[in-house]
Parts: sequence; structure tokens; C-alpha cells
Amino acid sequence: MNKEQFLTKLNDSLKRLPSTEREDILQDFREHFEVGLSKGNTEEEITSGLGSPQQIAKEMVASYRLEQLEETASTGNVLRAVWAVVGLGFFNLVIVLGPFLAIAGIVLSGWAAGLGFILSPILYLLNVVIYPEIFMLYDLFFALFLSGIGIFIAIGMYYVTLWLFKVFVKYLNFNVRMVKGGMKHA
Repeated sequence: MNKEQFLTKLNDSLKRLPSTEREDILQDFREHFEVGLSKGNTEEEITSGLGSPQQIAKEMVASYRLEQLEETASTGNVLRAVWAVVGLGFFNLVIVLGPFLAIAGIVLSGWAAGLGFILSPILYLLNVVIYPEIFMLYDLFFALFLSGIGIFIAIGMYYVTLWLFKVFVKYLNFNVRMVKGGMKHA
């Protein structure tokens, strides 16, 4: 494969990135070719040393998505970063997607429990409006007690969510470094 074929395949594989980011990457590879040619290497030798343009693009997209995630923590950025890292290889489907789903399940269930406890007095009063004969002062105070516990759960879940987010971003970065390192040694 020559330089133009390599750059065309790389450009096609980088379509998910913004055009400015894509041009920066392509310019880096053009410079890499210029340096290689000045050292006496052929275009074919340079391309074979670089590896697959599709794999390079996957790594670049994953790195870009992780940088976006570290700049702006949003649900969309988390999902895009997870998807980009999973796209690095089939093995990542289990290694990244499994922990992500487990962490998401823990976070969602914690928030649901906190919200359920917080809303318990409202739900109890709604039940009393429908069935007034079941009203007991003890039940109302117990619902208020559960609401207080729910507030503590929600506060705790806020900090747990932040901590799990940071840990998962570090895990994604570690995974990308391992895949890139593994590809260089292969």
C-alpha cells in the first residue's frame, strides 16, 4: 500500500471525528511519511511499519473520545467513549462493556432506591387520599423517616457516582494503553 492509499483509508476510518481533528491526524502521518522517505524508506515500508489504518483510526477515535470525556463529563460522552473503546477489539466487548453495565446498574439502582425513599411520604399520602381508612400517624412518621434515609442515600450516591466515574475513566484509559501497547508488540 502506498502513501495515498494509506491516507485515504485512514481518512475514511476517521469520519467520526471532527474535520479539524481529522486533518491534524492526517498531517501528522504526512509528516511521518516525509521523514521516512528522507531516511531512504519506501512508501510501502513505511505503511507496513505503521500497521492497519483502520486499527490506527480506532485507537485515535478512542483517544479522542476519552479526551472529550475528561473535558466534559456527560452521559453522551461516557457512552461514546465506551463505544469507541469497545470498538478497539472484540475482547473489549467483555472487558469494557461488562464492567460498564455493572457500574451503571449499581449507580442506577442506588439512585432509584434513594429517590424511592425520598418519595415515600408523598406516596403514602397519595395512598391515604385513595383509601382514607388506612391512615395511621405511625405510618406517616415512618414514611418521613424513610424520606430522611433517602436523602442520605442520594447524597451518598452523588459521591459514589463521581468516584465510580473517575475510576471508570481511568480504567478506559488503561484499557486503551494496553491495546495500543499490545498492538505494538504483536
